[in-house]
Amino acid sequence: MIQTLPIPHPASFIDAAVAGTIIEYAAAAEQLQYLHPEQVSVIHQQKWLKLFVPVTFGGLQLSLPEALQKEEGLAWADGSTAWTVTLCSGANWFVGFLDPTLAKELFSNPQVCLAGSGRATGKATDLGDAYEVTGHWNYATGAFMATAFTANCVIEKDDQLLQNNDGSPVIKSFVFLRKEVSLHPTWKTIGMIATASNSFGVQRLRVPKNRSFIIAGASATLQLPVYMYPFQQLAEATLAVNSSGMAMRFFDLCQPANHGTNAITLSLDRWMTGHTVLQTARNDFYTAIDQSWRAHLLKQRDQEQLLNAVANASRNLAAIARQSVDKIYPYCGLQAANPATEINRVWRNLHTASQHSLLLM
Repeated sequence: MIQTLPIPHPASFIDAAVAGTIIEYAAAAEQLQYLHPEQVSVIHQQKWLKLFVPVTFGGLQLSLPEALQKEEGLAWADGSTAWTVTLCSGANWFVGFLDPTLAKELFSNPQVCLAGSGRATGKATDLGDAYEVTGHWNYATGAFMATAFTANCVIEKDDQLLQNNDGSPVIKSFVFLRKEVSLHPTWKTIGMIATASNSFGVQRLRVPKNRSFIIAGASATLQLPVYMYPFQQLAEATLAVNSSGMAMRFFDLCQPANHGTNAITLSLDRWMTGHTVLQTARNDFYTAIDQSWRAHLLKQRDQEQLLNAVANASRNLAAIARQSVDKIYPYCGLQAANPATEINRVWRNLHTASQHSLLLM
C-alpha cells in the first residue's frame, strides 16, 4: 500500500451514512455513559471489532495501514466510538496468540469483544495444571459490551515470583470470561465518557493453562503478517490516529467559513496555520507507517530504524493534534466551552485521550 501525499481527510476513510449514524447518537451516548445501542449495532454490522481478525474467524483481516485509516475516520465521527473500537479491536488482535481451541470458542460469537488492561496488576499462581488468579485492573474500555476480558499478571510458583534472566518479573496475559469477572463503575473523566472504561477484577479464580498467552511474534499461533508486527508500535499508532481524527473534527467544526462573522474570533489565517501543521504531521505519520509496513511484509532485516520512526511519528501526531487544537481553542467562542455542544465534546474527548501514557513524548 503506497500513500500519495497529502493523506486524505479522515472523513473519506468511513462511509458517510455510517458515520452519520455514529455522529447522530454521540450526544445521547454521553448521557447514557456508554455507547448508544444504535452505535453498538453499527459497530457489529461493520465488523469494526474485528479489524485485525482473520476472515476464517469472521473478521475483516485488514493490514495495519488500512485499519489505521478506519480508526482515524471513526475518531473524526466520534471519539468515544473510535476509542472503544480501537481498544477492543486491539484486544481482539490477541486472537493471533491464543490457544487455537480457546480462540475458536471465543470467536464463534459473532459479537465477540475483548476488553482489558495492559498493566500487570494481577498475580497468577502456577498450580501445575492451572493458574489461580487474583487482581484488579483499571480502564477496560468497552467493558459494558465485552464478552471476555484480557489482563496481565506476574507469575508466582511455590511462593516465589518468577523472574526473567534480567531480573524482571515474568508476566503473562490471561483471558477471563465475562461471567468470571466483577465490574466496578470507576470511570470518571471529563471526556470519552461513553467508552465506559470501567475497572474489573477476579478473586482466586482458577483458570486452565490455555487461558494464558504471550504477546510476541515468536509466540503467534496464527501466521499472518499483522501478528508478527511489534505490538508496541501497533498500539502507539492506533492510539495516535484517534487523536488526529478528533483534532481534524475540531478544525472542521470551528472553520471560520462555517460560521457567521460574530460567532467566533478565529481568523482564517490562524485556522489555516494550525490545520497545515496538523496535516503535515498526518502526512509524516502515514509515510512512516507505510514504509515500516512494506519492510515488514518484505521481511527486510534491520527494521529497528523504521519502527523507531513509527513510534516517533505516533507520539508527534498525538502531540500536534492536541497542541494545534489548543492554539485555536481560545478563539472559538463560548460554544467551545459549553458541554452541550459537539465541539466541546470533541475537545474533552481529545484531552482525555491525551492522558494515555503511550502517547507521551
